[in-house]
Amino acid sequence: MEKEGIKKKGHTRMKIPPGQLIRYYGLRIWRDMGNLLKWLLLASLTGVVVGACSSVFARALTYVTRIRGEYPWVILTLPLAGLVIVFLYQKIGKEDRGTNQVLSFIRSKDEVPFRAAPLIFISTILTHLAGGSAGREGAAIQLGGSIGNQLGRWIRLDEEDRHVIVMCGMSGAFAAVFGTPMAAAVFAMEVVSVGIMYYAALLPCVISALIASGFAASFGIHPESFHVSGVVKLTMESGLKMGVVALACGAVSILFCVALGEAEKMYRRWLKNPYLRVAAAGLLVIAVTLLLGTTDYLGAGNNLIEQAVEAGQARPWDFLLKLLLTAVTMRAGFRGGEIVPSFCIGATLGCVLGQLLGLSPSLCAAAGMAALFCGVTNCPITSILIAFELFGFEGVAFYLIAVAVSYAVSGYYSLYKDQTIVYSKYKARYVNRHTRN
Repeated sequence: MEKEGIKKKGHTRMKIPPGQLIRYYGLRIWRDMGNLLKWLLLASLTGVVVGACSSVFARALTYVTRIRGEYPWVILTLPLAGLVIVFLYQKIGKEDRGTNQVLSFIRSKDEVPFRAAPLIFISTILTHLAGGSAGREGAAIQLGGSIGNQLGRWIRLDEEDRHVIVMCGMSGAFAAVFGTPMAAAVFAMEVVSVGIMYYAALLPCVISALIASGFAASFGIHPESFHVSGVVKLTMESGLKMGVVALACGAVSILFCVALGEAEKMYRRWLKNPYLRVAAAGLLVIAVTLLLGTTDYLGAGNNLIEQAVEAGQARPWDFLLKLLLTAVTMRAGFRGGEIVPSFCIGATLGCVLGQLLGLSPSLCAAAGMAALFCGVTNCPITSILIAFELFGFEGVAFYLIAVAVSYAVSGYYSLYKDQTIVYSKYKARYVNRHTRN
């Protein structure tokens, strides 16, 4: 059918009656407006529900972190907390695979059970209360994805629409917990398959992220933001120095992914019993903490991030100790996530390199944060948006350099085994394979 109102029939061209054209285009507009209205309503519902649950989750994490700070002896309960978590997953969670299960579901290869929501909620709270080196966004993504999937079931959406509402849930939870709605909306579309963006979910994810973020703000959970000092003009010299920082962050992102994978292999080889594994990991974290005489490496590492970005101060070994303790914690059976620990590793590494290179440690910490996150997630657009939302636009050129270089040098490693590389990072060609640490 042609817009001019004519079509070919054999070797003749015949005119289409105006009434048919009006009806044809009217039906198309009605269909598109119907889809728009449907996803406005579904995304709004998801944003409210996920925003409410994630806000409670964020407040609970803040509370238990404060409790741990007031009563340092609580870290001695880490092995016990681990045993409880393993028991819950053995009896209820079964084959739960965390964020990987959510990514797999979006590609129609798995299911996200609703029981994952309360399980990840309780187990992450226990991990943070007892001092495990873990983040929160990974848990929030699983929480949001599980809730989104259940909403899709209750509303009786088809499989394709359930994939979209799961991405809505992921975006809403990320935005509510971390307060970066732009990055949260894009992350859910970008993280599943490297090289492909799920644009069908753009409007729903944006609406869900904005509503969830607003809900969290009204609940007293304010967005994260940092003041970056010492931003200089981009020159050949400063650009090259930032490139060095980005190269190091890309290399350490590979090290982080490899450490997580090797820790899991070692646990399965030497401590096959999950109860012994989690108890041993808890004891190891306690021993390292007592030996170092500091609790800086427990929890998500927000204190180290703030010190690196705001004050431009970090110890040379901060990034490595945080990396190792996170691998020990997360692969033993504790729950939470690796995203904020990756921020911490990148911020402390960037800060130290900035001191060595004579470039603002605060600026390098901010850029290192975005660069290392990009390296472990293969999400460059999300990484850039995170930098904009957390640090503002003053150092935009340096953040772009850091993310681009880290993305190029970090290879096909990833925090998520079920993330798929669809297009090569280095050539304009189709790859279509799963990442492997």
